[in-house]
Amino acid sequence: MSTENTMLKPETTPPFVACIGLDWGDQSHAVALQPVQGKTESGTLVNSPEVLHTWLQELARRFEGRPVALAVETSRGPLIHVFSAYPWLTVYPIHPATSARYRSAFKPSGAKDDQPDALLLLELVLCHQAKLRPLQLQDTATRKLGALVELRRDLVDRRTQALNQLTSLLKSYYPQALELAGKDLSSALALDFLTRWPDLLALKTARPAALKTFYYRHSVRSAELVAQRLALIQPAQVLTTDEAVLEPALLHLQALVAQLRVFLKHVALLEKQIHSLFQSHEEAYLFRDLPGAGAALKPRLLVAFGQDRTLYPDPASFQKLSGVAPVIEKSGHQSWTHWRWQASRFLRQTLIEWAGQTVIYSTWAAAYYKAMKAKGKRHHVILRALAFKWIRILWKCWQTRIPYDEARYLKQLAARKSPLAIKINP
Repeated sequence: MSTENTMLKPETTPPFVACIGLDWGDQSHAVALQPVQGKTESGTLVNSPEVLHTWLQELARRFEGRPVALAVETSRGPLIHVFSAYPWLTVYPIHPATSARYRSAFKPSGAKDDQPDALLLLELVLCHQAKLRPLQLQDTATRKLGALVELRRDLVDRRTQALNQLTSLLKSYYPQALELAGKDLSSALALDFLTRWPDLLALKTARPAALKTFYYRHSVRSAELVAQRLALIQPAQVLTTDEAVLEPALLHLQALVAQLRVFLKHVALLEKQIHSLFQSHEEAYLFRDLPGAGAALKPRLLVAFGQDRTLYPDPASFQKLSGVAPVIEKSGHQSWTHWRWQASRFLRQTLIEWAGQTVIYSTWAAAYYKAMKAKGKRHHVILRALAFKWIRILWKCWQTRIPYDEARYLKQLAARKSPLAIKINP
C-alpha cells in the first residue's frame, strides 16, 4: 500500500479503527484504506483466496482485531464468503447504482477508474455511514436453504427456456408430437417418446401394440386416451420432407431432449434436498401450513424471513426490502408510483407468486381480490397490494412465533368490522 497526502474527513468519527473501500475485479481488487488517525492508503490485491486471506490476517494483526468497516459493490459471492470468516470486519454492501450516482455527482465527465472507485467507496462508508446498512448474514441453515431454492428456480427457468425451444422446433417439422407426447414435454413420457420416435416417419412404422405398451408403461392407463392418440397417427401427414430442415431439426431435438433429461434429474434431486432441509429447519412450523404455499413456495417464504428477528424491526422494513412497497415520487403538483428498483427480484417474485396462490386458498384474500377487480384494478396490481397486506400478517406471526390461523384472522376481521368481513359474510 502506498500512502497519499490526502485525508478524507468524516462527518462524525466512526466506531471503527479503520474504513476500507474495495473495488473488486476479476483479476485484481483496488483498495483504499484509512485509519481513524492517519492518511489514506491505496493499492491493489491480486484476486486469489491466498492473497485475500493474507491481507485480512495482516489487517487483524495491525488493528488488533478491533472493528473495521469495509464498503464493497456486492452483497453476495466469493468475496462475501471470505469476509464472513472475519468477525471484526463489518461489510457495507453498496449498490452499483448508488456508487454510480455518487460518482456522477462529482465527476460529470463519466470518467471511471478502479482506484478512484475504491476511494469513492471509502468516502461513502467514511462520510455517510449512518445512511448505509451493514451486511447481516442469516444463519447457516437458512443460507443453505436459500442457495438451494434460488438454484432450483434458476434450473426451472432454464428448463422453461429449453421447453419453449422444443415446442417451437416441433411446430417446425413434427407438430403431431405436441399432442402425442403429452402436455408436459419435460416429462419422462415425452422425452422417451421423442427419443424413440423423433419424427413422423419413424412413428408411422411403429406397431399399434408397441405404442399401447409404451403408453401403459408410462402410466397412461386410459384406453380411451390411448385410442384417441393412435387414431391421430394413421391420417397424419409429414409437414416437410426437406432434408435441409429435417436433419438439423433431428440433431437439435437430440440436444434439447438431453438437456431436459438433465433438468428433470437435477430439479428432482434439488427438490428432495430442499424438502429435507425445510422439514428440519427451526422456523418451518411458521410456514408449513400457510394457505397456498406449496412445496416450492414454503421454503422460499422461510428463507425470505429467516431466524434473525432484528433484521426487520417492523413490517415496513420488510415491505421495502422485498420491493413490494411501491415508491412514490413527487415533483410540484405531480406524483407517480413505480417499482422499488434496488430490490431482490427473486424475493419479490416469491411474495407476489404466493399472494396469487392465496386467492385460491384464503377466504379473505379471495374476497379482497374480487373487490379490487370490481374497482377495475389490474391483476398484477392487485397481487402486489395483496402481498403488501400478507407481509404485515406474516411479519406478526414471525415476530410472535405463532403460526398463521385463517379462522382466527377472519374472527379478527369481523371484530374490527373490516369491510372485508362484510364482503365475506354480507
